[in-house]
Amino acid sequence: MAGRINDEDLAAVRDRARIEDVVGSYVALRSAGGGSLKGLCPFHDEKSPSFHVTPSRGFWYCFGACGEGGDAIGFMQKIENLSFSEAVQRLADRVGIQLRFTEDSGPRVEPGLRMRLLEAHREAAEFYADQLSRPDALAARQFLAQRGFDRAAAERFGVGFAPREGRALTQHLKARGYSEADLITGGLTRKGGWDFFTGRVLWPIRDSGKSTVGFGARRIFDDDRLPAKYINTPETPLYKKSQVLYGLDLARLPIGKKSQAVIVEGYTDVMAAHLSGVDTAVASCGTAFGDEHARLLRRLMGNHDAFHGEVIFTFDGDDAGQAAALKVFRNDESFIAQTYVAVDPHGLDPCDLRLQHGEAAVRELVGRRIPLYRFVMSNVLSRYDLDRADGRLGALREAAPLVASVRDAGMVGGYARELAGMLGMDAEEVRAEVNRAAARASKRTADEEPEPTRADPAGEPTGPATRTADVLPDPHDRRLSTERETAKLLVQAPQLFDDDFDGLTAEDFTHPAYAAVLRHARRAAADGGVSASSDWPRRVAAAEDNPWVESLVVALAVEPLLSVEPVRRYVTAHTARLRLLTVMRRIADVKSKLQRTNPVEAQGTYNQMFSELVVLEARRTDLQNLSLGADA
Repeated sequence: MAGRINDEDLAAVRDRARIEDVVGSYVALRSAGGGSLKGLCPFHDEKSPSFHVTPSRGFWYCFGACGEGGDAIGFMQKIENLSFSEAVQRLADRVGIQLRFTEDSGPRVEPGLRMRLLEAHREAAEFYADQLSRPDALAARQFLAQRGFDRAAAERFGVGFAPREGRALTQHLKARGYSEADLITGGLTRKGGWDFFTGRVLWPIRDSGKSTVGFGARRIFDDDRLPAKYINTPETPLYKKSQVLYGLDLARLPIGKKSQAVIVEGYTDVMAAHLSGVDTAVASCGTAFGDEHARLLRRLMGNHDAFHGEVIFTFDGDDAGQAAALKVFRNDESFIAQTYVAVDPHGLDPCDLRLQHGEAAVRELVGRRIPLYRFVMSNVLSRYDLDRADGRLGALREAAPLVASVRDAGMVGGYARELAGMLGMDAEEVRAEVNRAAARASKRTADEEPEPTRADPAGEPTGPATRTADVLPDPHDRRLSTERETAKLLVQAPQLFDDDFDGLTAEDFTHPAYAAVLRHARRAAADGGVSASSDWPRRVAAAEDNPWVESLVVALAVEPLLSVEPVRRYVTAHTARLRLLTVMRRIADVKSKLQRTNPVEAQGTYNQMFSELVVLEARRTDLQNLSLGADA
């Protein structure tokens, strides 16, 4: 059985791994007021930020579709697909804590596979970079020089060389203590003990946290046994080609600051762009730019709406480039107007453009960008004879869905008029076809939309795919505003309640989820007392094994209170207001029963209910005064 992380070390990691720093490494965060930060959720696709981080309590939560939430460790687990112990180890390394492990439950826990592979890749990148200066790497240095890259450029991007003998890296890493099985799993070694890369120029591919997760390699020798010009690390626990972008480690911060990303097609193009001052350039690795890449860039750009920022593609002007542009356009279901194409009129890519015309030409290429929809639409229209009526009609029918897919409805009319001008057709006829295309697209979306998942009001799912957000109360429901604020006080300011939580009971909450928060708080208090520390929300969330309530507790811990600095008077008034609503519901119920009761035929029952009503009315008066803060 594996050893357990020392409790003190675990608490130290939670204390020193600042949630804003951890999340900020992956998501662009901006102030949301009240000591809270917000950004785009990294766990689902969205255009308006619903992802909140509260540094003072060490929690994050998405108030959008996914309803995910937790602390720094939970964030690291989810964003990097790590186990709990691996996430703690990653954060401990980040904040400089040497973890200790209990011995009574077994041997010391070693870092997980992912951690071992990350270390192996770091050492492999250093090994390859060192090899570039060796005599047998002359061809690699000549290749770089022919493309305008000197030694400083190679060092900046970590460019390396894989030796030709075939076992050099494997032997080097095995001497450092890595097993051959791990090296094969990580894509560094092939079965049989041969290096995965031999006799090639290499570029380390790093994630947004600057960790090397794979490599891209180019053929430079004619006798290379692999005919492919470029090969990449195979799919591994670290390297998922649909989720990585070359150059992201260098471009992450500029992308966030400028809300711009420039997509180029190769490793040398990324180098040329950055050396020319286009520091937002990245490239996909071994695959076409896809939806997961787009979601990654949107998060890093920190968009506050669908029309903020710009993504610029540097497709070639040839048929392949046109096909690639059309594929991006058609696959981008969340197409926005700020997607552009930068095409050199002579068909030069950024690397060749820098080499032939200088760095200023690369900057000008990006500056001359045109909207992607216009580039695609022009290519579509070029396939038809617009001098013929049937040619114009065919072009319209193919181009209309492109215009209809533009997200900004206010711009569709202008684009339709522009299309009419390009076709030489009546603007109303073109607009009508665009509207028909939009209607067809809406019908397809409605037909493909899955039936919404339902959940039990008490928070228990009734279907296999119920999301947390489906069973939680609407945070904007004004009918539940008092209940939500009181629940937030239970999570954020428990020290301001008396020992009995001011007499609150489950029946004071009309929503079962809020009632469950009170139940969790009472259990946490019974188990370890009430605490004003940042650990209290975690204790409340874990008081019972209920993921729905755990998620709600995290949300309540992150959501700002209506009062910036609550005091005892505020808590007393709020709990009194909540209890007042319960009393008023009870008064209405008793009055209804009195009206249905005959005072002569059921005199005893009638008098008993009347006495109860008198007591309730007196309690109502007291609670009204407390709710106004009169006796707080």
